[in-house]
Amino acid sequence: MPTTQEIPATSPIGRNTPRVDGPLKVSGQAMYASDYHFPGMLYAVPVCSSIASGKIQKLDTAAAEKMPGVRAIFHRGNIGKIFRSTPGEGFEGIVDERRPPFEDDVIRYYGQYIALAVADSFENAKAAADVVRATYTKEKPNVDPDLKADDEPDVVPTTFVPTKRVQSERGDAESAFASAPARLDQTYVTPTHTHNPIELQGATAIWEGSMLTVYEESQAIFNLQGVLAQMFGLPTENVRVITKFVGSGFGSKLWPWTHCMLAVAAARQLGKPVKLVLSRKMMFQSVGHRPRTQQRVRLGATTDGKLVSLQHDYVNHHAILDNYHEDCGEATAFHYSVPNLRVKFGRARRNVGTPTAMRGPGAVPGLYATESALNELAAQLKIDPVRIRVLNEPKIDESLGIPFSSRHLLECFELGAEKFGWAKRTAEVGSMKRDGLTLGWGTAGCAWVAARFPAEASIQLRDDGTARVACGTQDIGTGTYTILAQLAAQKIGVPLDKIEVALGDTSLPAGPISGGSMVTGSIVPAVFAAADNAINSLLNVATTTAGSPFEKRKAGDLALEGGRVFVKADGPAGGVPFADVLRRANVRLVTGAGKSEATFGNPKPKFSTHSFGCHFVEVTWQPEIARLRVSRVVTVIDAGRILNPLAGRNQIEGAVVMGIGMALLEHTSYDPQNGAPINSNLADYMVAVNADVPPIDVHFLNYPDKEINELGARGIGEIGLAGIAAAITDAVHHATGVRVRELPVKIEHLLASTVLS
Repeated sequence: MPTTQEIPATSPIGRNTPRVDGPLKVSGQAMYASDYHFPGMLYAVPVCSSIASGKIQKLDTAAAEKMPGVRAIFHRGNIGKIFRSTPGEGFEGIVDERRPPFEDDVIRYYGQYIALAVADSFENAKAAADVVRATYTKEKPNVDPDLKADDEPDVVPTTFVPTKRVQSERGDAESAFASAPARLDQTYVTPTHTHNPIELQGATAIWEGSMLTVYEESQAIFNLQGVLAQMFGLPTENVRVITKFVGSGFGSKLWPWTHCMLAVAAARQLGKPVKLVLSRKMMFQSVGHRPRTQQRVRLGATTDGKLVSLQHDYVNHHAILDNYHEDCGEATAFHYSVPNLRVKFGRARRNVGTPTAMRGPGAVPGLYATESALNELAAQLKIDPVRIRVLNEPKIDESLGIPFSSRHLLECFELGAEKFGWAKRTAEVGSMKRDGLTLGWGTAGCAWVAARFPAEASIQLRDDGTARVACGTQDIGTGTYTILAQLAAQKIGVPLDKIEVALGDTSLPAGPISGGSMVTGSIVPAVFAAADNAINSLLNVATTTAGSPFEKRKAGDLALEGGRVFVKADGPAGGVPFADVLRRANVRLVTGAGKSEATFGNPKPKFSTHSFGCHFVEVTWQPEIARLRVSRVVTVIDAGRILNPLAGRNQIEGAVVMGIGMALLEHTSYDPQNGAPINSNLADYMVAVNADVPPIDVHFLNYPDKEINELGARGIGEIGLAGIAAAITDAVHHATGVRVRELPVKIEHLLASTVLS
C-alpha cells in the first residue's frame, strides 16, 4: 500500500475530520435558500399543465385574481420580457431547458408551467393557483418506454457542445465480433430516475433598482448569475447569487430551471421580494431527471476470456425542444483492453421535461450495461468475474493512446476480494447457503473522470490569529466547507476552529461548479496559491516593521509554520505567532489571492486521468416468499489521496445506498394517456431507506495523483454509484438463476427463478 509521504502526522490533511458546518446544521442555524425572509415578501406558486402535448386555447384567471391576498396571476401576456440565454465558453450560459417560461402556448410535457399565482402568503398563492383554469387543444403524448433512436445527423447538438454520435472507434468491431469464438449480444435498460434531494427546489428574488439578488440552492452559482444576466438583460455585475447551504442536489440543482426565472420576473413586476418553492410533485415534472436508456452491448472474446470486440450502442430519451445526451459511453472506450471497439449513441424525443445530470451522469447507467455484459460473458465462459477483468486490464488508455496518470483497478479487486472473502465463492447458481437463505455473490468495476475546473480563492491572515478562506463555490452537502478549512489550516498551521470559510456567493472569487466530483481537486491549487501569497505579504510585513524581531531579515529567510513566523535556519521552535507580527505593525490583516486553471476538456492531454474502483456484493434470497435483500457490500476505491477519510467514506456509503435503490427500487413511470409521472411522491417512488441498507465496508487505496493537484486528490462523490447496480444484479443471478437486464429488479423477475420453481 502507498504511504502518505510529504504530509506530516500533525497535518489536517488525511485525518478524519468532522464537518466544520455540522453545528450550524444540527442547531438549525444553517440558512438554506427557502429560509430567507424579507419585509414585504410575496409568495409564488406555479400553475402546471395537466396535459403533456397540445396547446393552450384559453387561460381563465378571473376567479383567482379576486381571491384574498392575491397580488397577480402572471402568464404569457403579462409576465414581461424574458430573453433566451446562449451558451458561452466552458460552463457559461448552461441550461438544460433552453425555452424561457411562458414563451409560447405550446405544451410539451406534463407539469409545464402555464401561469404563476403570487400572493401575500403561500396558502393564498396555492389557493389561487388551484382555481386557474386552462382549456387545451390536446394531442396524445409520446412517453413510449421502448426507445428507438430518432433519425439524426452524425453530429448532433447537446447541452454543451456539438457531439459526434460515434463517440469512439478503433479497429473493425463488427468483423471481429462476427468471427469471435465467444459472443454475447444483450440489451440492458435503465428506467427514468428522478432526483429526490431532501431540500425542494426554489428561489427567492429581490430587485433593488437594477440590482438583482437571488437566493437559490444552486450547484453552479456563477453559471446561474450569467444565465440570469442574459435572460433579464442585465450586466453580470448587477446579478448576485447566494447559496450558503444546499440540502443535496445530485445534479438536479446544477443548471437553472424555469421556476427561478418566474420568481425573478414576478419580483420585477411587483417590486417586492418573491419566494417560489416547488412541491414534491413538481420535482418529478420540471427540474430534470436521469433519462431512460436502452443499451445494446456486444462482446466478442476468445474462449479463455480475452476481449477482441466491444460494441456499445445506446439510446436515451430527451425532451421535445432540448438536446440532452446521457453519455453512457463515457467509460467504455478505456475501461478494458480491446483492439476493436465502437461506441455510438442515439436519442429519442418524448413528451417529458428535459433530463439533466444525475449523480454519475452517463457512466452510471453505462457501466451498469458494460459491467453486466462482462459478468455474463464470464459466466458463459465459466471464468471467474474477477479473473476476466484481470485478463482484460489495459496498459494505457487505448481510446486516446496515452498512459493513465494513476490506475490501480486490479489492486482494488485484489483488496476487495480479500476483504469480502471472494475465494470461498462457488460458481453454481444457488449453491451457497447460510441460515436457511440462498446467497448470491457478485462484483463489478467502476470508473469516473478526474480533472479540474478553473478556480479562484482568497485567504486573509488576521491580527487575532484567525484566518479566512473564501471561494465562490458551493457546498451541496458533500463537505466543501470542511475541505476548504483543512486546506487553509494545512498551509497556515492554525486549528480548524480558527478558520472562517466563506463560499456560496458570487461576490466571492469565482469558484468551480459542484458537478463531476471536481470541486476538491479544483480548489486545492487555488487555495494553496492564495495562502502562499498571503504568507508572502505577512513575511514582508515582518521584515519591514520597525522593532520587529525580523526587521533586519529578508523575507526569503523566513517561513510560516504552525501559525508562527520564524527564521528558516533557526527552525519554528523560536518563532513568533503571526498575529503578533501583524499587531506590532498595526496591520489588521494581510490578503492573498490565488487561481488555478482547468484541466477538464484539455484537447491534448498527456495523461488519462480517472478514478477507479470495484464493488463486491452479497444478496440473500428466500424463495419461499420471494424475498431479496442486499446483505453485505465491500467497496474499494482508487481516487488519489483522500483528504478527509471520514467524509470520504460517507460519500461512498451514500453512493452505495443510492445504488441499492437504483438496482432494486427506483423508477419513474409515465401515464401513456396524459404523460404524467404516475409515482410522483415519496410514497410511490421507492428509495433505499435504513432497512434496505446492509453493512458497507469502504476502503481507499490512497495513491496520490499529482497530475490533478499537488496533494494528489481526486473527486469521489460519484464513483461509488458507478458499477454497484451491475454487482447487485450479478449477485441476484448467482442466487436465483435469473439474469435481470432491465432495472429495477422486480419480484416479477424473480418469480420466474429456476431456484424458486
